[in-house]
Amino acid sequence: MSEQQTVTVYLYPKCGTCRDALKSLDRKGVKPDEVVNIFETAPSAERLAEMIVKSGLGIKKFFNTSGEVYKEMQLKDKLPGMSEADMIALLASNGRLIKRPIVYDGERVTVGFKEDEYERVWKGSRE
Repeated sequence: MSEQQTVTVYLYPKCGTCRDALKSLDRKGVKPDEVVNIFETAPSAERLAEMIVKSGLGIKKFFNTSGEVYKEMQLKDKLPGMSEADMIALLASNGRLIKRPIVYDGERVTVGFKEDEYERVWKGSRE
């Protein structure tokens, strides 16, 4: 039997999509060890960098492009000129900029919620 990974979910509790994601994980038998309110406690720059690498997604997939803060800061225009380190520091500085929910177990990462992706990535991950 393999060692169980710690599953952390970064979410905003009032977000309906985040609540749907938790229900989906529960149906798959995945019980998060830690649920973090991303608005109160954004992941550290180190954790974000780790998740970005493990996700295989580009850093821009971690930005909440439909969020108010993203639009207010005019990041659509600013991001192309920023270094990856600056983008990660920006994400770590304000959880409202981060696309949610993020589910991370040390190896696997999902950003946002799509049922088919959760089915593929998280189904039976705690068996």
